[in-house]
Amino acid sequence: MAKSSSLNVRVVEGRALPAKDVSGSSDPYCIVKVDDEVVARTATIWRSLSPFWGEEYTVHLPLDFHHLAFYVLDEDTVGHDDIIGKISLSREAIAADPRGIDSWINLSRVDPDAEVQGEIRLSVQMMDDVRGRCLRCHVLQARDLAPRDISGTSDPFARVFWGSQSLETSTIKKTRFPHWDEVLELRELPGAPSPLRVELWDWDMVGKNDFLGMVEFPPQVLQQNPPNGWFRLLPFPRAEEDAGRNLGALRLKVRLNEDRVLPSPYYQPLTELLMESVLRPAEEDAASPLVVLEEVTLGDCRQDLATKLVKLFLGQGLAGPFLDYLTRREVARTTDPNTLFRSNSLASKSMEQFMKLVGMPYLHEVLKPVVNRVFEEKKYMELDPGKMELGRTRRISFKGMPSEEHVRETSLGLLTGYLGPIMDAIVGSVGCCPPAMRLAFKQLHQRVEERFPQAEHEDLKYLAISGFLFLRFFAPAILTPKLFDLRDQHADPQTSRSLLLLAKAVQSIGNLGQQLGQGKELWMAPLYPFLLQSISRVRDFLDRLVNVEAVGEAGGSARALVPPSVTVREGYLLKRKEEPASLATRFAFKKRYFWLSGETLSYSKSPEWQVVTQDDAGALHTTYLQCKNVNELNQWLSALRKASAPNPDKLAACHPGAFRGARWTCCLQAERSAAGCSRTHSAVTLGDWSDPLDPDAETQMVYRQLLLGRDQLRMKFLEGSNMATTLKADTGKGLSVTEGDCPDALAQQRTAATRLLEVLEDLDRAHEEFQQRERDHAASSPLRP
Repeated sequence: MAKSSSLNVRVVEGRALPAKDVSGSSDPYCIVKVDDEVVARTATIWRSLSPFWGEEYTVHLPLDFHHLAFYVLDEDTVGHDDIIGKISLSREAIAADPRGIDSWINLSRVDPDAEVQGEIRLSVQMMDDVRGRCLRCHVLQARDLAPRDISGTSDPFARVFWGSQSLETSTIKKTRFPHWDEVLELRELPGAPSPLRVELWDWDMVGKNDFLGMVEFPPQVLQQNPPNGWFRLLPFPRAEEDAGRNLGALRLKVRLNEDRVLPSPYYQPLTELLMESVLRPAEEDAASPLVVLEEVTLGDCRQDLATKLVKLFLGQGLAGPFLDYLTRREVARTTDPNTLFRSNSLASKSMEQFMKLVGMPYLHEVLKPVVNRVFEEKKYMELDPGKMELGRTRRISFKGMPSEEHVRETSLGLLTGYLGPIMDAIVGSVGCCPPAMRLAFKQLHQRVEERFPQAEHEDLKYLAISGFLFLRFFAPAILTPKLFDLRDQHADPQTSRSLLLLAKAVQSIGNLGQQLGQGKELWMAPLYPFLLQSISRVRDFLDRLVNVEAVGEAGGSARALVPPSVTVREGYLLKRKEEPASLATRFAFKKRYFWLSGETLSYSKSPEWQVVTQDDAGALHTTYLQCKNVNELNQWLSALRKASAPNPDKLAACHPGAFRGARWTCCLQAERSAAGCSRTHSAVTLGDWSDPLDPDAETQMVYRQLLLGRDQLRMKFLEGSNMATTLKADTGKGLSVTEGDCPDALAQQRTAATRLLEVLEDLDRAHEEFQQRERDHAASSPLRP
């Protein structure tokens, strides 16, 4: 049995932020931290006191995480960035509401004494001798302390308090990973038992010392189970401050997903029910797990559920039948062709998530070259007269500022110059589109054509496919490339407007021109000739796209979305190899192109292949990497952690510094082979499309969602008074059940509902058994500090 924990974080916007620049504005960005580790950084919104970010992250967490923090800073070109404020959410506060947090939260002042991080290693003994009771506190070491000095390090020492007595360790200069290995003895004085408090401070020659953190143990712990191990440093306890002192506020959406994942055999009955349900006639199905999920799952949970279901069926090699099942149900109950797949139904969300999971490399191959051109060239383009800035065009003329007509003509040429390569790449991409996507579109094409065979609905089979491929895949990726991993950073305002115009054009092409000349955006009219010319090419492209023979899907519970040999991440990094000591030791980083796959980490001077290997003796060699920004660092760290997840030889500790000057720069140890002074952080990763399949965790989420509909299912099918009414209501929605078939249909649905409820009850009992084992184990374990 395992436990899983993840955070869905959305940094929406800010308001009423203070001005930090002389211009009376700020350039705010937000940093997201889990405990002491930075996991994400938003884009900088220039010259704004009410920034909108709209950035979303899924963070897979260690089970023992404590708090989530958001820091808002003002970016400065010269000097250090200014800290505006912070929001800190404890694990308990986030978990208090299963729906999560969705509200405006005031920023609070950043107090240096509260900004603590790191851990301390202690071993405490309580001893009795002829002189009375003695407490021996062995202060061994600390790690990952906060940097308090301008050099990026600290000069830490420890101060131990027991009752009215206190002792101090020596001061270790210029390190965040000090090793003391000192034993401090304190004698018990008459009176009530006292707690033990250990404080860490940064010694300063001038001014007062800086607080680094503390740990405290009550007398009961000292008596029954004296501390021995690593302990997380905490800030000084203090009363809550007023958080709204003119620092503004952030609108945040945060939801914590924690669950207990049982061993695989427990989920087998539910998995079998799910797999069986997609192979039965969807039109007559009213009691399968998928139908229940479709009815009870709403809002944000529907997208999460769709992702889990798609991954689950991908792992079983049944993604095609699953999507076809949902398509048949959606098509069967649609009476107005104009509303087909226009809602956020489970069918629509599942197809959308399926494209992201399976088709992301395809999307990159088609769109990335042109998107990169738009970012690099930074051309000014505008067709809307109400938004034109005539002074923005780079045209030098003795006749003065260019006219509106000139700007429109120039913009039209630039837009068609980008749209042409985009459309060429799309219509020429049939061969590189994943076969699974082509088969899904073929089934969609067939089901729509069978449901609406009339001549007036000839375009509907094309619109069904283009509505997903163009409107929910290509156009959103062009509009927000960062969210689809096409770019590392968000676009600046001018580039964002260019991308919006391109996305609108691609969307119009995907609609097959049905809405051209309608609505408020008549200023798009200069593009109509190009759009109409592209529509016939799109129809031909879709015909070729669905012209594919069915092949068996790869399956298996351990199958990854990305094969081990496929590159997961690539790009330029700065690297430095570990070098032996010499009189002229070099400490230079070199720019190299890196590839990461599920099998290897490789690099070269240019984008050509070179494999990183161990030597014949199996000796470990350290390579230092530098990234250009914190987002790139987090993305590489996350990808490396996922790639190394199955590696049984991962190191538990490492040196975050370098070995030079005959010692490690992090912990000042003089032996090159000394054990690592910092934990290897391998638990926090960012969720993305390349995450491996985890069928047990995915089935667990499905089980949790089914519990929400259990009472509804029981009332609908196992309380006889509602059965006939229910069936008639379903028949009225377009389900093909005739009056003569009612008795058999009722019996089949009752049987299916009974079986599903039995499976859910079995899983309930399994969870209760494991919870009871945990309680028994906790009760039999000694009291922990």
